[in-house]
Amino acid sequence: MAIKQLSAFVENKPGRLLGMVRHIADAGINMRAMSIADNKDFGILRVIVSDVEGARRVLSEEALVSVTEVIAAGMSDRAGALYDILKVLADAGINIEYMYAFTASEDMGAYVVMRVNDNDLAERVLHESGIATLREEDIERI
Repeated sequence: MAIKQLSAFVENKPGRLLGMVRHIADAGINMRAMSIADNKDFGILRVIVSDVEGARRVLSEEALVSVTEVIAAGMSDRAGALYDILKVLADAGINIEYMYAFTASEDMGAYVVMRVNDNDLAERVLHESGIATLREEDIERI
């Protein structure tokens, strides 16, 4: 099952990212993973959070926010782990639009978050290859 990611457009000015992160923290919401891509005028903040609706509410006060379903595939701590995931997806003809990684507490491991062209197929082929993916419930407890 795919997990929900928030994407917020952030004006590329000093303090804007700080303010958005402060609002998430002030709402008592834990950020599990984040990525930011920028250009001269704006950035796209992508976050995986413990409370999607709460974070969407507070971020929407400051920015345009969207919710996207992404895949978070488990990765072992060894050389070639990411290659194995990418190979499974490539062999199934799945395109990756973007990705970023995060680590959870020791018992939950490391994950690569991916926006792909077919979440259902991606999860199926990953599971068939023995690669676990996170569910929304997992995000709340890590």
